Amino acid sequence: MSGRYVILDRDGTINVDSDEFIKSAAEWLPLPGSLEAIAMLNRHGFRVAVISNQSGLARGLFDLAALDAIHAKMLQLATAAGGEIEAIYFCPHGPGDDCDCRKPKAGLFRRLAQDKQIDLSATFAVGDALRDIQAARAAGARPVLVKTGKGWQTLNDNPQLDVPVFDNLYDAAAYIVSESRL
Repeated sequence: MSGRYVILDRDGTINVDSDEFIKSAAEWLPLPGSLEAIAMLNRHGFRVAVISNQSGLARGLFDLAALDAIHAKMLQLATAAGGEIEAIYFCPHGPGDDCDCRKPKAGLFRRLAQDKQIDLSATFAVGDALRDIQAARAAGARPVLVKTGKGWQTLNDNPQLDVPVFDNLYDAAAYIVSESRL
């Protein structure tokens, strides 16, 4: 095994989400405290990976060059805040495509686990949507919900969810760090 990882959703967890999709680097804006949360996780020995559905590619709303620019900005700002995102995995397919990588399916979790030799049962996965929780569970990871992005709506629509819930990624990271000390 090559270290402890935390898996993060992107839109609504690390950055401000939009119903119109994040289509350019200019539209990518970090949520307050999210980049500091990544740095905190790194300081406590966690590696960070991002797993994200990016159906805007399949929908023709942006291309791979635009997605690369968005991710370059995210990586640059994380680094400037003292953190590092080690890997980014994304599903380029639309909701109607029959792929194994679009959350709530666990294909990208399994690919990350294989690539990085990760024990998913010891890995927290933080997201703001029900599909993030479902994918983490399907992969055997430890789901955590944040109330940013679609989080409040997810909680209201699924009051039976039995997962740790936090106001934002910073609070979730503090919980993950404290849990790792036990």
